[in-house]
Amino acid sequence: MKQIVLLRGINVGARNRIAMPALRGLLVDAGFDEVSTYLQSGNVVLSSALAPQKLACRCERLIERELELQIAVVVRTRDELARVVRRDPLGKLADDPKRYQVSFCSAEPDADAVGKVAERAVGGERLIAHGREIYAWFPDGVGRSRLAARLSGQDLGVTATARNWTTVVNLLALADR
Repeated sequence: MKQIVLLRGINVGARNRIAMPALRGLLVDAGFDEVSTYLQSGNVVLSSALAPQKLACRCERLIERELELQIAVVVRTRDELARVVRRDPLGKLADDPKRYQVSFCSAEPDADAVGKVAERAVGGERLIAHGREIYAWFPDGVGRSRLAARLSGQDLGVTATARNWTTVVNLLALADR
């Protein structure tokens, strides 16, 4: 089964550096098939019979043991990612895919926590939560957005990692190869 493995917080600044060839090699050596990466920000597509949560735990343990880094991992199956793309609740509003993000959460965040995070939206920013995903539109960019900073997961009470719409769509295309 094709699955998308999303590593949280790697290759941003000087901390948590992981070269994608090393990550691919690590996963191939661990017995995963059809391993490919996208960009340098911890996006992996691979084949595995493991359930997504078990795959996330296995990847976390491998990275900790072999690379000595504690990295949170969130996994979606190919079909789950296809549903995320089909849903696209902000697609008509979001005219720049680099400012349109999906936060992938390890579990469904509490509605009250999402509501508190949504209160940070300013200047046309929008947020729609659906299950374990949170879609967010940042018309003025992500970098200085207080809302984007709150979507990192700590305020949500779950592990979360965000990808822009271009990356989400390209990961689905990679899983479909």
